Amino acid sequence: MKLWILPFIFLPLIGYADVPADGRFTVARLHYSGGGDWYGNETSWVNLMNGLNQRTTLVCAKKEAVVTLKSNDIFFYPFVTLTGHGNVTFSDDEAQRLRQYLIGGGFLWIDDDFGMDEFLRPALKRVFPEHDLVALPATHPIFHTVYEMKDGLPKIHEHHGGAPQAFGLFHQGRMVLFYSYNTDIGDGLEDPDVHQDPQAKREAAMKTGINIVTYALTH
Repeated sequence: MKLWILPFIFLPLIGYADVPADGRFTVARLHYSGGGDWYGNETSWVNLMNGLNQRTTLVCAKKEAVVTLKSNDIFFYPFVTLTGHGNVTFSDDEAQRLRQYLIGGGFLWIDDDFGMDEFLRPALKRVFPEHDLVALPATHPIFHTVYEMKDGLPKIHEHHGGAPQAFGLFHQGRMVLFYSYNTDIGDGLEDPDVHQDPQAKREAAMKTGINIVTYALTH
């Protein structure tokens, strides 16, 4: 049985982009500045869209999009991801464009592969100097949209010790950004032969990704 999802209508604010003409949902990957490997998890978002196609009524594209903050193409996508291991930086102009995108209705999922955190937090302060990341409990609705995840964010890969952590950034009461830390959900969404994760880990990652997308499109 598929879940019916009725996403909000996300209208482009400015600019043009290469988007599916038939309105299919597309995960957009953010090509950020700073030299970090923004291109990591090469198969993750296509697999997530395939999962959404199979398990929900959301009609998804067959390939991801890539956007930057140096142009206005980000405004055509309601859901953007940011991933990698290394440095993330935003210029003043990029920070302002990302802020405008998020305030205008967009949603950003940041998935730290390992090593991004120390760079990410200062970068986000350039976008929202007035807001801090807020730790999300397992009872937060994002863990209960499609799948019931009573323990909250699952641990996919053991990069360093400790429990996985979920954070949200809120603006005027709406979560505009979700940050998954110390787990690496994207690795669990990769093709099976990339990390050779057990099926249980891959399923946990898929359920998490579907919950995040569904929450973003319905809140």
